[in-house]
Order: sequence, then structure tokens, then C-alpha cells
Amino acid sequence: MPKAFRKARHAGIVFLASLIAFAPITPAQARGISLIRDAETEKLLRDYSTPIWRAAGMNPNAVKLHLVNDPNINAFVAAGQRMFLNTGLILESEEPMVLIGVIAHETGHMAGGHLSRSSDIIEKATLAQYVALIAGVGAIAAGAGDAGMAMITGGSHLAQRSFLSYSRMEEGSADQAGAKYLKTAKQSGRGMLLLFEQFRDQEALSSASQDPFIRSHPISEERLAALEETVKASPYYDVPDTPESVHRFKMVQAKLHGYLDSTESTFRNYPLSDQSDYAHYARSVAYHKMGDHQKAHAEVDILIKKMPKNPYFWELKGQIDFESGNIAPSIPSYRQAHALDPSEPQFELALGQSLLATDKKEHAPEAMNLLKDVVERDPEMPFAYYQLSIAYGRLDQIGMAELSTAKYYETVGSRRDALGHALKAMSLLKEGSPEWLRAQDIAIANKAKRDQ
Repeated sequence: MPKAFRKARHAGIVFLASLIAFAPITPAQARGISLIRDAETEKLLRDYSTPIWRAAGMNPNAVKLHLVNDPNINAFVAAGQRMFLNTGLILESEEPMVLIGVIAHETGHMAGGHLSRSSDIIEKATLAQYVALIAGVGAIAAGAGDAGMAMITGGSHLAQRSFLSYSRMEEGSADQAGAKYLKTAKQSGRGMLLLFEQFRDQEALSSASQDPFIRSHPISEERLAALEETVKASPYYDVPDTPESVHRFKMVQAKLHGYLDSTESTFRNYPLSDQSDYAHYARSVAYHKMGDHQKAHAEVDILIKKMPKNPYFWELKGQIDFESGNIAPSIPSYRQAHALDPSEPQFELALGQSLLATDKKEHAPEAMNLLKDVVERDPEMPFAYYQLSIAYGRLDQIGMAELSTAKYYETVGSRRDALGHALKAMSLLKEGSPEWLRAQDIAIANKAKRDQ
């Protein structure tokens, strides 16, 4: 049986696109927490997760997925139906079913209410507060208890408990629930066994040598045996990942390797002799990181010629132009990505950003409409509020520009700045209007949080 994972070897942080990671979500990122955005990876994870969430009786639209830029193999859920998956988990999974098995297990925690006993304020916490909390929990796990609690209480007055840890009883319950959801979704649970068999041997190691997943999800022989019995009893146990699923999964892995690995590592793992789709994708990103935009274009153009209806290739082509300073050529590429998938807010954000970067006032109305749709679809995307403030300012709607700036600062967790810009917005907007009331809500909420 092949090992489920190779040893994680990635280090360093590289932004995946001009609109991925955008700006620090909170100062906690400087403490080692970095959330990144990538439309293709997020779509893959949602497509994996949605059948499982439905099998668990959950509303997929209510669950928030977050990518943590961390080479360690780990995943966890938090109150408020938030699921966090490390990039290391995605990159080190040898098969889609392994990653799907982790998602099923974490869904077991979420649907089982293992975090629902946390306080109501956790349920209503912002993403910025969660990032601060995660940083604090990580510091506590590393032995810096005082610093960790300072981060937690500094992020918000959340319940002072490590809600990212689960009891052994809850772990077994999540295993069984995850296996049940996979059976209901007509999928194999073999990936769960591959993962847990890999980690079982780590329990004998010191905590410093263990992967984070094993520290928060302790595995016992009894637990593994119970899971094995359930998984192997499923009529779908021997159902393999489809070739299409494997290809899509490896394309995402190649893209992430291109962004997160060193260029030397990328070219070593995807040499020029490799003419696979994965290699072209990884090398396109690597060439772009090196500043060789001509070769980056050549690689992605091969993929576009082969799969012209893949919006993510057009997105990458637009990014290559935009980040090399060729703003005008980036617009049709981003426009094509948006046309191929109008529902993806990250494509709208990319196109809106490019339109504004031309510094032409005639592009501001289109950019404004795109960005308004972005913040409606994905209200936790701070850079969209920042770009929207630019669009409003260019159209001389200064009150709305201040309101968007206030939302930007609120989203990244800067309460003082959010309060200040909300008050400015209130002074410029018509009193009692919907926009004025939104500014007032921001001012009241952030004054209360600041004074806590």
C-alpha cells in the first residue's frame, strides 16, 4: 500500500495572485498565520465537500472554507461552520480520496455539534478574529501559553478554551459520521484509512516531531479498527477516483507547487522534458515568479489552446500581464475568465482591479458594478472593499468611498480605522439613508469592540 503522504518539505510564503492573500488579514499573520485565496483550489474543495455536507444535512452555502498557507498537514473546523485546510494537506495528499476523507472527518465534527457549545460570540466572530484565535492556539500548542492567550484575548473576548482540540470520543464519533456521509454520497472511505494508517505510527513520536493533525486528532488502534470495519463495509469502498478527478486534483497541486515552492524545486519536479498538463501549469507560474513573462505566456498558452474553456488558465494569463505592468492586455484575459464563470467573485475582482489600474475614469462605473457584486457575494474579501473605495472616489462619491474604506478596515480587524472612516462616511452621506445606516452600524459595532 503506498503511503498517503510524503514528508512535507515546503517553506516560505508566496502570494498566489495579485488578488490572493491581498493584504494581511490581521496582524496575526505576522505571527505565522496566512490565509490565501485561489478560485480554482476553492472550487475544487467545494466540489469535494458539497456532497458530504449535503449527506450530513448541512447547507453548503452556509459553510465557509478557508485555505491556510501552511506546509504542515492539518485541517480543523471552528464554530460558525468554518473549515480550515492547510495547503500542506492538499499538496501531500497522493489521491483525491485522501483529501476527501479529511473533509468528511472534519464535517463529522461540524455536523456533530462538537464546537456548538462554544459561546455565542464565537459563532458571530469575524474572520479576522478567527485568525487571531488560531494564532493564539498555535502559540499555546508550541508552549508559549501567555503569548497565546494574549493573542486570543487580543483578537476578541472569545471563550478562553482551545476549541480546535477534540476529545478522543469526539474523534471516533467524527470518524464514524464521516464514513457514513461518504457512503451516503456514494464515495469510498478508503482515503480516511490511508490517512489514519499513515499517522498511527506518529503517536510514538514526541509532540515536536508529530504533524499538527496527529496532535489535535489522536489516533488509537481501537479507533482505527472501528473505522476500518465501517469503511470496508461500504459498497463503495473499492470505487476509485475517476481519471477526470485525478487530473483536476493534480492540476491544482501543480499550480500550488508553482506558487508555493521555490522555482528551483518547481523545475526539478516539473522539468522541461515533462510535457504533461501539470508541468505546463507549474512552469508557467514559476516563469512568472522569475519575471520571464514571455515563457510564462508560452506555457499557459499551450493549456489554453488545449482547454480554451478553462477559466483558470485565462485568469493566470491575465495575472501574468497585470503583474508585469501590461494592464491593457490583462483586461481581455480577465474578461474571458469572468465570461466563462460569471459566478466567481475572484474573477470579478481581478477584472475590476485591472479596469481601475488603467486610471481611466470611463472604466470606473464598470469596475464599481463588478466590485459591488464581489462584496455582496463574498463579504469577507477585504481587497474588494479597498478597490471599491477607489472606484467610488474616482466617481466623486466620497461618502461611499469612506464607507467602503470603513468596511475594508472592519474586515481586516482594524477597529480604530474602521470607526474613523465610518464616522467620516456618516458626515458625508444623507442622514437616514441605507448607506448612512450601514456606516452607523459599523461605527457602533467597532466602537463597542474597541472599548472592550
